[in-house]
Amino acid sequence: MKIYVGNLSFRATDEDLRAAFEPYGEVASARVIKDKETGRSRGFGFVEMPNQEQGNTAIGKVNNTEIVDRQVRVNEAQERPPRH
Repeated sequence: MKIYVGNLSFRATDEDLRAAFEPYGEVASARVIKDKETGRSRGFGFVEMPNQEQGNTAIGKVNNTEIVDRQVRVNEAQERPPRH
């Protein structure tokens, strides 16, 4: 299950994301998305959890909580439509 985490602090790291989700189950990956040119955080990230039930629990528990001093929005990631 791929989970979107929005409104992230620009200081948040991949490790901060992982730490927020690990109490609720196995985290396969946790990535803060960075700008290709500047290397700075773009203010959102993705967490992948292999177990759907654990992922749903994590979404409910982490949504509207603080990660690195900023309240985050968490929901199931939507697939991006293909670019033409």
